[in-house]
Amino acid sequence: MTQDSTTTTADEELISAARAAAAHSYAPYSHYAVGAALRFADGGVVTGTNVENASYGLALCAETVAVARAMADGRRGGLEAVAVTGPGREPITPCGRCRQVLNELAQLGRTDPQVLCVGPHEVRRTTLSALLPDAFGPASLT
Repeated sequence: MTQDSTTTTADEELISAARAAAAHSYAPYSHYAVGAALRFADGGVVTGTNVENASYGLALCAETVAVARAMADGRRGGLEAVAVTGPGREPITPCGRCRQVLNELAQLGRTDPQVLCVGPHEVRRTTLSALLPDAFGPASLT
């Protein structure tokens, strides 16, 4: 992962959308509000936030919610970038489950999206393939 000192306007808008999504988090147990924003090739942005549940294992991560929203809207591929933000002092990355969920959508469009890991004062940029090397996906089933 590299620290990013040169975010583009499009990246700044994506980060802003992720932060706005985090404001709608339902995190009464952890108090750890996470927001995610996905940018597609057509310029569209889909957001998600974490949704906790009293049965802890049923919680949904922000990235998974965003992917589910995108799929529900009929998006199949074209994923260019992902921004993830949380309340900590350091930039956060998607968890393992979310990396796999993002990979499914990315593989449908044969993309390797940029992942912007956002903290309060820095952005670290990486790619999904760097976060999930040798990923299992739709192509693995053929």
